[in-house]
Amino acid sequence: MANILHESARGIEKIAIEDEFLGSRRVFVCGEINDDSANELIKELIYLETDDASSPVTLFINSPGGSVSAGLAVYDTLRMMESPIRVVCTGLAGSIAAIIYLAGDKDKRYILPNSKIMVHDPSFSGGHDIGHRKYFDVEPELENLRKCGEKLASIISERTGKTLDEVMAITRYDTFFSAEEAIEFGLASNIVKSIKEVM
Repeated sequence: MANILHESARGIEKIAIEDEFLGSRRVFVCGEINDDSANELIKELIYLETDDASSPVTLFINSPGGSVSAGLAVYDTLRMMESPIRVVCTGLAGSIAAIIYLAGDKDKRYILPNSKIMVHDPSFSGGHDIGHRKYFDVEPELENLRKCGEKLASIISERTGKTLDEVMAITRYDTFFSAEEAIEFGLASNIVKSIKEVM
C-alpha cells in the first residue's frame, strides 16, 4: 500500500494514498471482485453518501470481473445513492465489472483511450462445470444461470438504450469493446483526453 507524506501542526504524517483519495471522494475497483472487496467498496460508498450526498463520487475501474452476486451488490448500492456517480475505466471493465461501470450516470462514463469493456453471459465466468451429472442434478443450476443472464442483459439494455435482442446477441460470447466502440454502443460516454477531466 502506497503512502504519502503530509505536513501538519503535528509534524510529518504518513497517510495511505487510498485514504487520501477517499477524502476527495475517489474510490477504486481493482482486480477480482469478490465478497470481501465488494463489502469494502460498499462501506466506502455508504460512508461517502452519508458524508455528503450532494457531491459526486468518482469510481475508477480496472477489473476482469468476478462474483456476480458481489458485483450486483455494488451495482445496487451505486444506483441507490443520491450522489452523482462518475465512473472511469482505466484498463479493463470485464464481466460483472462492466455492470458496475454501467451504474455510472449515463453522461459520466469515462474510458481511457486504450481501455476496453467486455460483456458476456455469466455462464462464461467459470465454476459451472456440469461434468457427468444427471440433468435433474444440474437443472436448478442451469435455470439460475439463465435467470442471471437475463438479469444482466436487462441491466445492459436499460443502461445503454439497446434492445434485449441486441444485448443478447453480444453477450453470447466474450465481446470486447474498444473505447470508440463502447461509446458507439452506449456503454461509455467520454474518452479521457486529459487526467484533469476525471480528477
